[in-house]
Amino acid sequence: MNLRQAIAAAFAQLAADEQLTAMASGDAEFLLLHTLGVSRATLLAYPERELTADQQIAYDCKVARRLTREPIQYITGQQEFYGLAMKVSPAVLIPRPETELLVEVVVKLLTGDRPLRIADIGTGSGAIAIALAVHLPRAEITALDISAAALAIAEDNAHKHRVAERIEFLQSDLLADVMPLCGSFDAVVSNPPYVAELDRKTLHPEVREFEPASALFAGVSGLDVYQRLIPQALLALKPNGLLAMEIGQGQQIAIASLLDGWDNVLFLNDLQTIPRVALARRPQQGDATR
Repeated sequence: MNLRQAIAAAFAQLAADEQLTAMASGDAEFLLLHTLGVSRATLLAYPERELTADQQIAYDCKVARRLTREPIQYITGQQEFYGLAMKVSPAVLIPRPETELLVEVVVKLLTGDRPLRIADIGTGSGAIAIALAVHLPRAEITALDISAAALAIAEDNAHKHRVAERIEFLQSDLLADVMPLCGSFDAVVSNPPYVAELDRKTLHPEVREFEPASALFAGVSGLDVYQRLIPQALLALKPNGLLAMEIGQGQQIAIASLLDGWDNVLFLNDLQTIPRVALARRPQQGDATR
């Protein structure tokens, strides 16, 4: 079977699934490019090239996995985030484009010549921590996650992008393992779980069935992690230290209430005009334990 025929056959299978039909053409092509390790230009230039038996088997296996609605990022083992190729696996949440807004804002607010200490809570694949390390060369980052499997992926990504020497990876429930360092961080950054359990059935099957539930769901309201993280961050930050968090749709009012007493509380919209990033500063003075 040649390349054109292989793509056509895969497309027919994928398009027959109503959940996959919209992406069928792109997925069929992308999986073949990944299998062969060639560029799209090569595919277009040599559509009559024959697949070897091993290549056909490997491609068929990838298509079969996609037909189970497994995310294509887990099949290929990679996802781009903030211009950086990240290794991913079912142990970590797939980095989303909307989370790039969080990184963009933090980089803008913290850019300068002074050394920085940043904590990335729930680091997952390490995407946020690594992007910050790449773009803030004077930053030392502590990346925390409760999952040892996620931390292993994150460390691999940090080594790949040559920033591992500036990132400390710790297995921790939120900030629990760094609380002895109270008042030492310039910024606490997090894309925490924020999906309400009541919304589980509304998620796309790719998300609901394949991505780690611990990185998605946060109690009945979706606020459980924020309710613990925000008070911990208040203790961990230096005066005027920055708290930057991704939030879910419809959570702005509740998060604003949880940030009562913080300074400079601000919400930023994503490209769909949904409030997506919450920013706040620890007060310069006052009781950090309130």
